[in-house]
Amino acid sequence: MKRNICLMGGIILLLFVWSTNSLAADKIGFINMREIMQSSTAGKKAGEDLKKVAEKKQASISSAEKELKKMKDELDKQGSILTASARRDKEDAYQKKLRDYQLLVNDANEELKKRDQEISLKLLPEILKIVRTIAEKEKYTLVIDIASMPIPYFAKEDDFSKKVIEEYNKSK
Repeated sequence: MKRNICLMGGIILLLFVWSTNSLAADKIGFINMREIMQSSTAGKKAGEDLKKVAEKKQASISSAEKELKKMKDELDKQGSILTASARRDKEDAYQKKLRDYQLLVNDANEELKKRDQEISLKLLPEILKIVRTIAEKEKYTLVIDIASMPIPYFAKEDDFSKKVIEEYNKSK
């Protein structure tokens, strides 16, 4: 009986030593995919293109907003002197213009979101290939994207985002 207990204790001790050795050998790396996409040359260029599209959309939204404000001011000023049917017609026209404005804003937001996703989908495979190459070369067991999930703490020396940016820029 005593021999079996000692044998079990020895096996447990060996398992513990082997498991801690294998954990110590694992190397975990961290990247910030958002930073890589925004800081890389291709990402900056895509960001500038997206910004130009956003500015064009904003210009049309601003003009529609000014027109809407003008209609509202006219309605407020002339509301008391207009007949009931004329006032109702102006309010209906204002409501229609307001709906058109809201649709314009929603469409602009959706288009910008869609273009941003297209840019991400275009850049992502190339960046992931570089991350994989660096991880294999430096023997990382696991690479975690700190931009996609909240991580309370990670060792800054294991963050190799800058290396990925440099390699990605070289490949372009």
